[in-house]
Amino acid sequence: MTHLRQIMLEELQRRNFAETTIYTYIRTVEQFSQHFHRSPDRLGTDHIRQYQAYLLSQKLSPNTVGQRLAALRFFYIRVLKRPWSIAETPYPRTVFRLPGVLSQEEVTHLIDAAETPFHRIVLMTLYATGARRKEAACLRVSDVDSQRMVIHIRGGKGRKDRDVMLSPKLLDALRAHWRSLRSKRSEWLFPSGRWHNGKHHVSASCIWSACHRAAVRAGLAHKRIHPHTLRHSFATHLLEAGADLRTIQLLLGHRDLEETTIYLHLSHRYLNATGSPLDALALNA
Repeated sequence: MTHLRQIMLEELQRRNFAETTIYTYIRTVEQFSQHFHRSPDRLGTDHIRQYQAYLLSQKLSPNTVGQRLAALRFFYIRVLKRPWSIAETPYPRTVFRLPGVLSQEEVTHLIDAAETPFHRIVLMTLYATGARRKEAACLRVSDVDSQRMVIHIRGGKGRKDRDVMLSPKLLDALRAHWRSLRSKRSEWLFPSGRWHNGKHHVSASCIWSACHRAAVRAGLAHKRIHPHTLRHSFATHLLEAGADLRTIQLLLGHRDLEETTIYLHLSHRYLNATGSPLDALALNA
């Protein structure tokens, strides 16, 4: 597997895949090989079909199964130079689900319930900017532009940079946060724990944990809140406040406007703009 792994790694890096995608793709091929106790170059279409059925039996989401198939497809086409038949290994139909969002009152409760001041400022930043948790984790001090009142998000999903608004309230909170840090030499806006001496940024898993703990403390755990919930809430609240979809698309870093239209299903402003046809019926009491 070592030689094949090296070839796959090089092929992924040549195409400038994201680090998380590289890890997922290589890990998928390893698990595929371990499932059949054979080297992956000795496995064929029948094994792929059996493995797909196995993944679905494990109750994995269609999107996750699709991602695993994409990894195997890349391995067979780019590494083994073998043909791949989509007809024989069809991707599962995806399920459309609306994301969960919080009301502004619930966002307030969540932020106020943060376990530490550090967790609080991270949650504030997620909601104020709509950043993904990894994007927030990787923010540098130099990314906060108080002159133009924007925050630069660099190397977001798809390796794209973008600017988002810098709330005056968030700027004040970030300044207080920076004054509270023991080490001012770190380049990271949210440095990791003291044992790293500010050399590393906070991990994405730490941000997830901070959000989960705050949700429990705020009595919102039943809503299955995670950092992306704040991103969805950010977009929905902007839409309800009158922002147009194109602006929200740019702020979120969506490649396609269609991705952003999902928030039309979540905004009370749009849901309540049209009455139900039931109200026009002259029904007997």
